[in-house]
Amino acid sequence: MSVDRVETPRLYLERLTMEHVDDVSRLLRDPRVGRWIWHGPDEPPTEQDVIGGLAEKVGHWERHGFGLWLLRDKASGDAVGRGGLQWTYAVDLHEVEAAWALVPERWGEGLATELALASVDTAFGPLGLQEIIAFTLPDNVGSRRVMEKAGFVYERVIVHVGLQHVLYRRRAPGG
Repeated sequence: MSVDRVETPRLYLERLTMEHVDDVSRLLRDPRVGRWIWHGPDEPPTEQDVIGGLAEKVGHWERHGFGLWLLRDKASGDAVGRGGLQWTYAVDLHEVEAAWALVPERWGEGLATELALASVDTAFGPLGLQEIIAFTLPDNVGSRRVMEKAGFVYERVIVHVGLQHVLYRRRAPGG
């Protein structure tokens, strides 16, 4: 199984590349998305912030052989988000994180859970990881619900980028 391209019942998950800059920019610069994942000043990320972040994600793929995907709706071909697995360096953590962000027009449809489960399957299948984490702001109820539906278990509060976050963990079966 290639981790560069994964299919779920409703999504194509494709390896992030610099060609995805317009789709990623539309997603991350939307203030409804940014309030949960952008921890800069009170303004949304600039185009340069998005390009720099995307370049980091592309570099992650090159260094580790896995990373975040662009999510495409199978029916329409539209980009509906980005997410997947990445090494994270938050506080005392140096672990693989499952992450997701979807266009607000598609919130509440279960796509984030579908992606989270694909990330879990990839982590414990082809990548052979023993555990992964996920974290979010405490009041991000939707993301916390996704974590729980995908089998993550609440562990503790951490401080990341100066803000409290809730940390969840999922261990491989039998791990």
